Amino acid sequence: MELLVAIAVGLLTTAGLYLVLRQRTFPVIVGLSLLSYAVNVFIFASGRLAIGLPPIIADGAAGYTDPLPQALVLTAIVISFGMTAVILIMALGSYLEAGHDRVDMTGDDAE
Repeated sequence: MELLVAIAVGLLTTAGLYLVLRQRTFPVIVGLSLLSYAVNVFIFASGRLAIGLPPIIADGAAGYTDPLPQALVLTAIVISFGMTAVILIMALGSYLEAGHDRVDMTGDDAE
């Protein structure tokens, strides 16, 4: 299971970096979202991947799952959702003012 999670984190990171390096606004935003998902999965996996174990120490349980990474990931999801909304509004304003959604500053826009 750890190998599957590691492959998923690697694929999300690779796709996110590829999209961040694009020259359009929307792929950059999707790439940032994929990178945040990769970090969330990595943090979640750092809390020991255990199926069927309680999140707190119980008397009859063989072990427990660390609840701190779960709380951190939940907080990160809320923050990344808010930041994605802010970035989308900024990109929309930039598109409406400039008339295009290119990220680079070459040609006539470099003034």
